[in-house]
Amino acid sequence: MLEISYGASRAVIARTGAGLRSFEVDGAPYVETYDDEPPMGCGAVLIPWPNRTAAATWTFGGEPQHLEVTEPARGNAIHGLVRHAEWDVVEHTGSLVSLETTIAAQAGWPVPLHVTTSYALDENGLTVAHGVHNVGDRSTPFGVGTHPYPRAGLSENDDCTLKLAATTVVPVDADSMIPNGAPQHVGGTEYDFREARPLKGVQLDTAFGGCEPGPDGLVRHEVRGPRQSVELWADPDFKWVQVYTPDAFPGRGRAVAIEPMTCPPDALNSGVDLIVLAPGEAWAARWGVRPLA
Repeated sequence: MLEISYGASRAVIARTGAGLRSFEVDGAPYVETYDDEPPMGCGAVLIPWPNRTAAATWTFGGEPQHLEVTEPARGNAIHGLVRHAEWDVVEHTGSLVSLETTIAAQAGWPVPLHVTTSYALDENGLTVAHGVHNVGDRSTPFGVGTHPYPRAGLSENDDCTLKLAATTVVPVDADSMIPNGAPQHVGGTEYDFREARPLKGVQLDTAFGGCEPGPDGLVRHEVRGPRQSVELWADPDFKWVQVYTPDAFPGRGRAVAIEPMTCPPDALNSGVDLIVLAPGEAWAARWGVRPLA
């Protein structure tokens, strides 16, 4: 495990998957944490696609690609290729850790990518930066996501409210969790969290889109509690977000994952908002977690 600190802030990052294991300020936790294996995708980095690829198949350059089925109950490939990899440490100072790994060309993924993830603490909280570099000889599409569970400090989630910058919701097949229609505007639906709403009783495993940046150019989602509150912010590249509210997060019970994504579920098949890099090109974007007053 890799620990960083800044003043009263502390974070722990795992080399396996470069996942976020904990982030706290003055002893109050601002993400859910875990002891050994990350439960329910907790803290995972999701590259070269977030969420699901239907039937673990997609097409690249006219050729069918067959990924490993990593969600057997639904027959999908889920959450990319790097969350179980042992990442290499590039830099580790008091308040910063940077890691890297390479996604080799392999069955289902024909173009190699060099991937970096860094975590940095400062007076504004935790900033996470992702970089992807095409080190192959063909252009390739990809997507990026991550799987944090923001936590409003010592507040219970059922005492909190949720606010999302999302303006659309993605309809999905209940069995496969794969989109089965165009995104719908959230106005007038149970999925409208543009204004803060209580989390109590809310059950979501839902992809939202149309995440609109504010005047400062950042997308902002919030969980506000009676004791502390937390914000998950992201660069406008992360125009999609998956929200998941499990009732049985180990050691916690009710939890809420707010997962920034550059593309929706099954984007390798739909092509929606995939990033395309030519050989030698690179991409980078950031997101972060910030305690709120």
